[in-house]
Amino acid sequence: MAHLRSVNMDRFLTLDQGGRVQVMYVWIDGSDETMRCKTRTLEKEPEKPSDCPEWTFDGSSTGQSEGRNSDVYLRPAALFRDPFRGGNNKLLLCDTYNFDMTPNATNHRVACLDAMTKPKVRDAHPWFGIEQEYTLFDTDGSVLGWPKGGFPGPQGPYYCGVGAARTFGREVVEAHYRACLYAGVKIAGTNAEVMPAQWEFQVGPSEGIDMGDHLWMARFLLYRVAEEFNVVVSLDPKPMSGDWNGAGAHCNYSTAEMREAGGINHIESAIEKLRKRHPYHISMYDPRGGKDNERRLTGRHETSDIHTFSSGVAHRGASIRIPRHIAADKCGYLEDRRPSSNCDPYQVTEAMVRTTILDEQ
Repeated sequence: MAHLRSVNMDRFLTLDQGGRVQVMYVWIDGSDETMRCKTRTLEKEPEKPSDCPEWTFDGSSTGQSEGRNSDVYLRPAALFRDPFRGGNNKLLLCDTYNFDMTPNATNHRVACLDAMTKPKVRDAHPWFGIEQEYTLFDTDGSVLGWPKGGFPGPQGPYYCGVGAARTFGREVVEAHYRACLYAGVKIAGTNAEVMPAQWEFQVGPSEGIDMGDHLWMARFLLYRVAEEFNVVVSLDPKPMSGDWNGAGAHCNYSTAEMREAGGINHIESAIEKLRKRHPYHISMYDPRGGKDNERRLTGRHETSDIHTFSSGVAHRGASIRIPRHIAADKCGYLEDRRPSSNCDPYQVTEAMVRTTILDEQ
C-alpha cells in the first residue's frame, strides 16, 4: 500500500491549486509527546504565522479536553514550508489553548517564551543544540531490521555504521534530512546510534524559543516521513530492556559569555548552578516528570545515575559533559546529557535559562 500511495500521489500533487494554498496545522497532543495535524485552505500564501487564522479541534479525542466542552484553540506559532505537498503550501506549528484562553496543560511553549523574552535572557543570547535520538520499529512491533523474535549481535558495530548488517532504516533518515532542509528546520546533522535501528538527528544552533519550535517540527517531519515507509518512530527513552543503550535528547547550551575567550569560567559557574537544581531539571526533562528517565538514567549505557549530579570533561557517564575541545579552547558550550528522548524541548530550554541566567532557586 505504501508503494501504491507514492506512485499514485505524484500526479495529484502536481495539479494546479488555483492560487490557493494548503496549510497543515500541527500541534502537540495530550500525551505531551506525540503530535496531531489537520489541514485548511487559505486564499493566498501566508508569509508569517499571524497570516493564518486561529482554529479549533476536538480536544476530547486528543486527551486535551472533556467531551462536554471539547473545543481547544489552535494559535499559530511558527511557519515552515511543506516538503510533502510542495509549492506554496505550508506547515504551521500551533499553541493549544483552552476555552477560557488559558494555555492547555501540554502547552509548555507559553512558559518557555516568557522566560526567553525576559531582558536578561535576551541579552545573554542563549544558544541551544539538541541531539534527538529515536528508534525505528516495524508495524508488527519488532525493532526494524532485528531478527523476528530474536536479537542482533551485541552493540559495537552499529554506531555510525555502514552496511546492510549494521544499519537499518537509512532511507527514512535520509528522506527526513531532506524534508527538514526543505521545510526550513535548522537540522545540523544525523548519525546512526549505538543500538541497531536507533538514529539521531541534531537541531541547532538555535536561539531562544526557536529551539523548541524547530525540534518539534523536526519530530513531526520524522513521523510523517516514516509514515511513507510504513515504519514506526519511537521516542521511548529505553525502548529495549537489557544491555542496550537508551535514547536521549542531549542539550548543548551556551550563552554569549560562554562563547567568548575565557568562557570556561562561565561554563563552570553554570554547572554549579545546575548542580544545585538537579531535582528540578530531572522533573522538567521528560513528560512524566522523571518517571521515563528512571528507566534510562541508570549510570550504565553512557548515562549518569538519575539521583546523582555529576560533571566532567569528555565524560559520557556524567550529567553534564564538557567536550574535550571546549576544555582545550577554554570557551564554548556544555552538554546536558539528562534530557530524555521524549522530552519537551520547551521545558528543557526554559529550565536551562531559568537556572543559569535568571538565577532562580
